[in-house]
Amino acid sequence: MADVMILAAGLGTRMKSGRAKVLHELAGRPLIAYSVRTALQVMPGRILVVVGHQASEVEAAARQAAKSISGASELVFVNQKEQRGTGHAVLAARDSLEGSRTLLVIAGDGPLIKPETLRHLLDVHYSNKNDASVVTVLMDDPTGYGRVVTDTGGRFLHIVEQKDATPEQLLIREVCVSIYCFETRALAAALDRLNTDNAQGEYYLTDVPEIISRQGGKVGTVQHADPEELAGINTRVELAELERKLRDQKIRQLMLDGVTIVDPATTYIHQDVSIGQDTTIHPQVVINGSSRIGRGCTIHSWTYLRDVNLSDGVTIKHSCVIEDTSIASSASVGPFARLRMQADVGDGAVIGNFVEVKKSTLGPGTKAQHLTYLGDATIGSNVNIGAGTITCNYDGVRKNQTTIEDNVKIGSDTMLVAPVRVGKGAVTGAGAVVTNDIPPDSLAVGVPAVVKKKLGKA
Repeated sequence: MADVMILAAGLGTRMKSGRAKVLHELAGRPLIAYSVRTALQVMPGRILVVVGHQASEVEAAARQAAKSISGASELVFVNQKEQRGTGHAVLAARDSLEGSRTLLVIAGDGPLIKPETLRHLLDVHYSNKNDASVVTVLMDDPTGYGRVVTDTGGRFLHIVEQKDATPEQLLIREVCVSIYCFETRALAAALDRLNTDNAQGEYYLTDVPEIISRQGGKVGTVQHADPEELAGINTRVELAELERKLRDQKIRQLMLDGVTIVDPATTYIHQDVSIGQDTTIHPQVVINGSSRIGRGCTIHSWTYLRDVNLSDGVTIKHSCVIEDTSIASSASVGPFARLRMQADVGDGAVIGNFVEVKKSTLGPGTKAQHLTYLGDATIGSNVNIGAGTITCNYDGVRKNQTTIEDNVKIGSDTMLVAPVRVGKGAVTGAGAVVTNDIPPDSLAVGVPAVVKKKLGKA
């Protein structure tokens, strides 16, 4: 069983960013997530991730990506404290290679690499009994890539980086794309011979296959037919171009699966989103994260959704921002509503215009139609929340809970000063400031609110 090493330590100078290149997002995922997911599908013994710049953030992103794959292999993180080239990255992980027989090496910025490509590389590597195998591809424009130099019989000689290449070598179209397979015994011996005698003063991993060959090892190349699959991301222009391509593919597939997308050109749906049949997405909608949207939903324009779970028949009206929220079937939200932090909206509930729901649960049939803030609240079924209601959840030190039981009617402009409970069937008058619990089936009014009578009694 092979191990996989992902090289993810570099800053990515051509990105012109203070952020590590592998943390830049593509279609809703950081670049490192694509490499981790691909590596996991090869079912390796271990995945060694070489980190450096912003190491803790890269490690967190890699671990998050691994969570999405069941039965994930062990992740081992190696810190390359100085970034002195790709060869130096492997040198930094040398101690972690003990006990490893075969090592696949891939870059952390190759989001389109398929697991089938890596499996094919392993198959060729083993069947030919190679000590090193290098994936190559023919590119019409090989600028930026190491050129693969062969003899007249097409046998591998060495790889020359662009800054070290002669004018004749720069004309070579066959390039190395930072995907290798090594027998670790041969790799370790070659690492001892690496030097920085080159234009960039770095330790090149591209020098390793030539060193292995000179030491009597067998080196082979595996030419891949699709340069687009193997291309890395080096600039923000390339990132944006690939983003557009992936977005177009995602939207096209959703439409083929039965989703109506009114204007694909202005709709942004990330890779991990799922949407059921007969849902309609209007223009200028963004849906990202791990959102799940059921059948027959309607999402109106200028809405942003992230990590939402919408059951069947939900309507999201114009200009809503909804994150980390579950909305049950036939509920309606918006326009101009904000839901966040594990909000949970029940069947047939209605959240209206300029209503914010934060870390709260609303039961089936409950309505908050206008100009309301519901934070840290548990609200029962068939409750009516009047316009201007606020759960005053913060006392200056901690957040406190508000509980509103079933069939309550909250009058307009009610202030619920938490912690407080409103009992089943109770009613508050307009403008009430509720500082104490209200018993079931009671009417409370005033500032501070006091119970005036039991409802249903003379």
